[in-house]
Amino acid sequence: MAPRTAQEIGFSNLKTPLPFLSLNHITKRFPGVLALDDVSVSIERGSCHALMGENGAGKSTLGKILSGIYPADLGEITLDGKVIHPTDPLTARKLGIAMVHQELAFCPNLSVAENLCLGEMPQHLGIVDKSKMRELARAMLHEIEADGIDVDLPISSLSTGQEQLVQIAAAVGTHAQVIVMDEPTSSLSAHESGHLFHLLAKLKERGITIIYVSHRMEEIFHLCDTITVLRDGRHVASDKISETNPDRVIQQMVGRQVIWHTPKHLDKDLGEELLRVEALTSPGKFRDISFKLHTGEVLGFAGLVGAGRSEVAQAIFGLDPQATGRIWIGGQELPLGNVTAALNAGVGLLPEDRKRQGLVLSMNCRENTSLAALSLITQLGFLKLGEEQKLTHEYTERLRVKTPSMETGIGGLSGGNQQKIALAKWLARQCRILIVDEPTRGIDVGAKSEIYDLLDELACQGIALLVISSELPEVMGLSRRILVLRDGSIAGEISRADFTQDSLMRLMAGLSAEAA
Repeated sequence: MAPRTAQEIGFSNLKTPLPFLSLNHITKRFPGVLALDDVSVSIERGSCHALMGENGAGKSTLGKILSGIYPADLGEITLDGKVIHPTDPLTARKLGIAMVHQELAFCPNLSVAENLCLGEMPQHLGIVDKSKMRELARAMLHEIEADGIDVDLPISSLSTGQEQLVQIAAAVGTHAQVIVMDEPTSSLSAHESGHLFHLLAKLKERGITIIYVSHRMEEIFHLCDTITVLRDGRHVASDKISETNPDRVIQQMVGRQVIWHTPKHLDKDLGEELLRVEALTSPGKFRDISFKLHTGEVLGFAGLVGAGRSEVAQAIFGLDPQATGRIWIGGQELPLGNVTAALNAGVGLLPEDRKRQGLVLSMNCRENTSLAALSLITQLGFLKLGEEQKLTHEYTERLRVKTPSMETGIGGLSGGNQQKIALAKWLARQCRILIVDEPTRGIDVGAKSEIYDLLDELACQGIALLVISSELPEVMGLSRRILVLRDGSIAGEISRADFTQDSLMRLMAGLSAEAA
């Protein structure tokens, strides 16, 4: 049945059809937090509708209410003219609503086929029909042009990009009319992102409605038809992409103009050599990596996915038992493959994957913040609770962490606030050398600006920083010089005066830094 027009329901001066999906006056409270405050959004059938806002603005919460993960405290949802009640994910799936999560959630010990059919296993005489299960899984993957994924492989053996495709296949395979995508490219390579964009275009052609949650402005303006901005749990604006621009969206998101400053640490002279790496090698990962890092310097690592940037960082931190070569910190040689020695020498590592490697999700904010500094706040094996509270309060205030209290579970915070806690942990440790791997992945523009200012401030204080980032404007904006890695080796070094995205991309692609 065709949707009723506004004229038919009594508004004679309007002729726009009713929206396909409406979230009306949605309110959601968590302990100590009003996550959504009377939010209303209308979404057209077959469109790609962006949700944007700072971390904690309510974007993911709205998506989770729609997909049945959270119940709304107040408000109403209509789909195709009917009021719906997605009280749990299974009910939402039956209503035609699915969600592709930012943090991929599978049973890692099960196969691709088992994960895809987990909600409804095909059976014969009460026994799982594995042949039928594989057939269904292959059909689901074929529908999204992902036939190259072996359905018998365990999920744990797949790349992040492949896991993302399996999750999309699960959504499409349930004949979803609406798919919520929460930061879908935050862990994808450029090639994997391109495949995803192609897939989204195909889904739109089939009339599937996409709700796209992302901080990446270029993606939003490339993919989406309409954009809704949330701020502090409230609806700020909904505009056609053709009628807005990135600067306006940023101001709507943060409520102020975000100004990017030239880092202040560039005005200071470099201090003494603090870190020296010579011929660092790990079989199958990287080889012959040599560089120096001075106090107060920000050195950038750039490279394509698989270039070996994160692996080098992990080896410096002592996480690679196969690494060979030599490392000196402050003139003292550091034993390789020894995390304790690296910690005692003043090295900290903010890893790329905050959930799996940077935080303990079963702990609260206070415990995560003090975790790396326990040796500094214990006496005779006992934790000094007063010093811990003082320490954690100082650094969470400094990073403007938004949390109801320091006793709140870390898993309940937004991605951006989790990242701030992961960074606060190393500031509390008072590291001399801080390696930050993708420091602003999945973080909104306002929080990015704060973290950039913080890293700049740390460099001004004499801390040596090694910054790894896939975002070229980010690594260019922060660094004094950049090392480009390609296929596990250093392809070249570029000083700040010569920074251009073209020169970096050429080195990353194996070409000369100078244009041909």
